[in-house]
Amino acid sequence: MVERGFRPYLALLLNAAVWGMSWWPLRQMQQAGLHPLWASSMTYLLGASVLLCVQPGLWSEYRRHPALWVLSLAAGSTMVGFNWGVAIGEVIRVVLLFYLMPVWAVLIARVVLKEPISPAALVRVAIALAGAVLILSPPGHLGMPVPSGLAEWLGLMGGAAFALNNVMLKHQEARSAQGRLFGMFVGGIVAPAAVAFLLTLSLGSGNVVVGYPHWPGAWGVAVLLVFSVLLLLANYGLQYGASRLPANVTAVVMLSEVVFATLSAIALTDERLTLQVGMGGLLIFTAAVLSALHGAKAPLEGH
Repeated sequence: MVERGFRPYLALLLNAAVWGMSWWPLRQMQQAGLHPLWASSMTYLLGASVLLCVQPGLWSEYRRHPALWVLSLAAGSTMVGFNWGVAIGEVIRVVLLFYLMPVWAVLIARVVLKEPISPAALVRVAIALAGAVLILSPPGHLGMPVPSGLAEWLGLMGGAAFALNNVMLKHQEARSAQGRLFGMFVGGIVAPAAVAFLLTLSLGSGNVVVGYPHWPGAWGVAVLLVFSVLLLLANYGLQYGASRLPANVTAVVMLSEVVFATLSAIALTDERLTLQVGMGGLLIFTAAVLSALHGAKAPLEGH
């Protein structure tokens, strides 16, 4: 069903805005003592609980289809990379590196879906890699494009996981939309909690990387609850908009997440968009738009 009017666009923009500015509540909860990994797990636990209350049969569908477990792993790894990265690093750089998805999507789709690597796909990869070189190079000149810290590595990892997430969504298009969404929520619960627990276990509860979760205070709990509600609304907004607009329009509108992330980081932090990073971001954004238009018939979900 294709619908005229502005409501589907607003629904998609809501999803993009929530994810583009998700770094702010994650940082608020971190300052309150709740690490982004634990915060992510708790947020998705609340969301999955609501989904099960509305549709109890989702758990049965999830258990019957092991491929949805792979989707969970991809979605959970996306949460680990993106949520942890934007909470501790420069939002603009992490988000732009996350959107190197065209590079990973081409390789993963070749393995999982047996899709051939076309000349057009190689062009998209080359554009995205050129953008990465600009972003990762030292200011003022080109150098070895290597991430400079944990946050940038997390952004790259999250983007690769999100590419697998979207490939698995296409692979499992026979499953119900709510079933796939529930699988992503399960991953969002398990993967961040598992990584946080293993890091705490190996480094000790007093380490500066991550510790065991504890009560974040009234402010932290309030942010957690509001963030959980916003994520549910954002996902339903995506379902509403994507079902009423052409897939290529949906894919391009969703990329406005990069804009929301950039503008909010500039407004609320001391981050600045330099010419070099801006040019690199434009190249990555262009590759992502071309990739979205190329994959217009593929299912699309938020991360």
